[in-house]
Amino acid sequence: MLSNRRLRQTILLLLAWSLLSISPHAAVADGKVEPSGHKLSSHADSLDSEPSFTAKQKKKKRQKRSRSRKQSNSWVNLQTQFPGIFVMGGPRNQRKVALTFDDVPDPRFTPQVLEILARYKVRATFFVVGSRAARHPDIVRRMQREGHIIGNHSYNHALFSRLSMTAFQQQIMKTERIIRPLAGYSPKMIRPPYGEILPKQVEWLKQNGYIVVNWDVDSADWRGLDSNRILINIKRTLQPGSIILQHAGGGKGQELNGTIAALPKLIQLLRSKGYTIVTLPELLGTPQSRQTNRSSK
Repeated sequence: MLSNRRLRQTILLLLAWSLLSISPHAAVADGKVEPSGHKLSSHADSLDSEPSFTAKQKKKKRQKRSRSRKQSNSWVNLQTQFPGIFVMGGPRNQRKVALTFDDVPDPRFTPQVLEILARYKVRATFFVVGSRAARHPDIVRRMQREGHIIGNHSYNHALFSRLSMTAFQQQIMKTERIIRPLAGYSPKMIRPPYGEILPKQVEWLKQNGYIVVNWDVDSADWRGLDSNRILINIKRTLQPGSIILQHAGGGKGQELNGTIAALPKLIQLLRSKGYTIVTLPELLGTPQSRQTNRSSK
């Protein structure tokens, strides 16, 4: 009797196990029973997160188009396409360098930079944002009065590559109309915000008597770096004919104390290495002003 009871129990257990194994509401993995729909292994995890083949193809196409655009609009290509119009540096056979300062005027930092330059008898080139010049015209007048060169850095620091040609031209001309009475001339030199500009925009600037001046030495001071880091960044690519990018104006909450602290050290360093610090027109052999014509008005 006992053996029959045990036999029935064994049969019932076997039947229960069989039903559990084939149930559509459960799955077995690594010896464990888990609710259906859960991820059962690391391999399943990787498959679940892997993009589809079609998505991969689209991503590769986007990356390829992006690389193509960057390559076609690269500074080297622009320099080759527009010699003397798109420049990144001056002659390499003379130990001359140019200090340039973007995003001015800024009442927090620009006067401090001007004071240091005056103390060391250095003239620099300042790229002026039109909207800031309209708010702080006295600082622009001071730049001109103290012998510095003024360039055009757009009206409101717009990214040129995302603008229509009309909007791009307005950025240049509106800023020029603000600068002209303050500086006494129409700046010939344009520096695009972020250094980014399209070939068709360079072509228009060429036709209207401008040149585009980027740089070959980036201090990266806009990141709020300390003076030592700024000097290291500058020394990394410094060479005869270099155009050194720094900032004498910042955005809301942006600090340029590292720039202020680094500037005297930079001037002394350059002079100790036999460099003469000049303005961009002196380095490039180009006028500071452009000849206006009807098409640019």
